[in-house]
Amino acid sequence: MSAAYLECHQLVKRYGETAVVDDLSFAIHPGECLGVIGPNGAGKTTTLRMCLGLTEPDAGHVQAFGLRMPQDAHAIKAQIGVVTQFDSLDPDFSCAENLLVFGRYFGLKKSAMQARIPGLLEFAALSHKAEAKPGQLSGGMRRRLSLARALVNDPRLLLLDEPTTGLDPQARHLMWERLQQLLQQGKSILLTTHFMDEAERLCDRLLVIDHGRKIAEGTPRELIAQHLEPDVVEVYGGDTEALSTGPLRALASRVEVSGETVFFYTQDAAPLLQALAHDHSVRSLHRPANLEDLFLKLTGRQIRESS
Repeated sequence: MSAAYLECHQLVKRYGETAVVDDLSFAIHPGECLGVIGPNGAGKTTTLRMCLGLTEPDAGHVQAFGLRMPQDAHAIKAQIGVVTQFDSLDPDFSCAENLLVFGRYFGLKKSAMQARIPGLLEFAALSHKAEAKPGQLSGGMRRRLSLARALVNDPRLLLLDEPTTGLDPQARHLMWERLQQLLQQGKSILLTTHFMDEAERLCDRLLVIDHGRKIAEGTPRELIAQHLEPDVVEVYGGDTEALSTGPLRALASRVEVSGETVFFYTQDAAPLLQALAHDHSVRSLHRPANLEDLFLKLTGRQIRESS
């Protein structure tokens, strides 16, 4: 495997007595998409900030392209593109002007940027909005413009912090299409997301973190096979306590209750489905285990509010 574009070694970041990031190590290699998933407050954004030199770790270090952060921050950032959780587009500039001004931050000449802007707008499906200002764009258009802006310096590595949050399904799918195009071009992506379908669709590997620590790492399929039973039967519409502790319990390897739904995790769903076929008081859904099941098993079903 080629040398890693980005390596994080035993990163630690504390705020007071709380370790927001705790002995976290990982690497991302050329042409791969590494997804970082975890509950609110798990340390995802703080980790990205340390990768960018915006937050200094209390211990450990970040290395990118053979250089060290923050000593070589300028040279590293010249090869990285960033899309943050929240849009930071200049509301007073048009789409084309936002790209032009951002390119100047990298020392790109105006003539070079003017030659690149049509291609960037076309990639973002915004050619027809070149003169529109961000306030005139939909949420999906603004996110695509942010992605186009992150590409002005033709980076080798993209750091994307929840890039599709708040988008409708159509806008999310268009964003996924654009990210897949970038991966096909050989760029690498470090992606944080709360959408498990997004992680499974885009990511070659996943890093699961909670309370700032790495709790699992591998390909989506590897993690599902390692941590979960292959079949899941969701049962709802009945007495959850009776369902989870009654005779059906013996037909599953593991049972979890969330609200009005009982989740039966099993190696073979056939006996359970046969038993449920005679109970018309409940409804059921049989499906394969997925990344959402993995996420909930490893991090819990309780709600985590953002601090």
